[in-house]
Amino acid sequence: MLAEVCATGRRLTRDELEALRSRGERAAEAGLGLRALVRRHLSVTRESRPTLSSAEGDRLLAAVEQAIDAFAEGHERAQTLAVRQEEAVRREFIDDLLYGRSDLGRLAERAVRFGLLLSRAHAVAVAQGGKPVEDIDPATRQVESAVTGRFGERSILLTTKDGRLVCIAPGDQDDVLVFFAEEAHAATDGGQVAIGRPHPGAGGVVHSYEEALNALDLADRLHLDKPVLRAADLLVYPVLTRDRQAMADLVVNTLGPLRTARGGARPLVETLTAYFDSGCVAAEAARRLNLSVRAFTYRLERIHKLTGADPADPVHRYTLQTAVIGARLLGWPDNDV
Repeated sequence: MLAEVCATGRRLTRDELEALRSRGERAAEAGLGLRALVRRHLSVTRESRPTLSSAEGDRLLAAVEQAIDAFAEGHERAQTLAVRQEEAVRREFIDDLLYGRSDLGRLAERAVRFGLLLSRAHAVAVAQGGKPVEDIDPATRQVESAVTGRFGERSILLTTKDGRLVCIAPGDQDDVLVFFAEEAHAATDGGQVAIGRPHPGAGGVVHSYEEALNALDLADRLHLDKPVLRAADLLVYPVLTRDRQAMADLVVNTLGPLRTARGGARPLVETLTAYFDSGCVAAEAARRLNLSVRAFTYRLERIHKLTGADPADPVHRYTLQTAVIGARLLGWPDNDV
């Protein structure tokens, strides 16, 4: 081809360029690197150059430029297709893994390809920022680079799901999830991270993932602002809401009378929330609500009078605190329960 080009000065034909693209595709599919192949093209060019005149040399270089461009286009096209196919396979696996779909035995076989041994226990951490993140986001690449740079592959899978960062790690490698939480919190500009408990098997990954999601949901409803939440520390809340009707009855029977107060129940529920969150220290609770201690104490007395339950009494305090937690979980008094 080069000899004919040098002799006639013609450009490469459409069929020749397409043949070069096809060769580039086949080379990529065979696992041959583009750099080595370009060097080979240039090597052949150098072998032809000494015998050529200046005009013929210019023709040669023009043809080589066309040839390498077409060859590289085919190589890159095949690489792009391979990457897309790999991404599709990876995404399908992650969807099946986190949603518990597919045959568990087959899922375990597929997991080996991505470095997971589902015969072991695994735990899942989920990070949620102010805006959704995807695989191509800088935050995702930043966290993945930090985690793999610190721990290597080490049977860790990092991905995104529904706009959140997800890290799956062996259950006995809590240091991986803690480090992921720190990096994800920083990369998502102060996002919140929840860590599920370790559970065995493929179903265990789903269980841990759901625990982490539930922890994030609880944090939103209860206004928990800790940067890192552990599902193990929040087990009391699912227990409290397991019988939703019983919890709704407790909220209405205990806190319902607060609706008759001037301004409604919300300010008094917020008063109880601040009181319990501050360890039942009136001065600290008043500071959190920007109230004087006297005004705050008046509110507690008003609550006692309306509900018949004294926040300072240990027995009444437990009932009131449980009812306040239920109110926050059920969205009362804004929503009817």
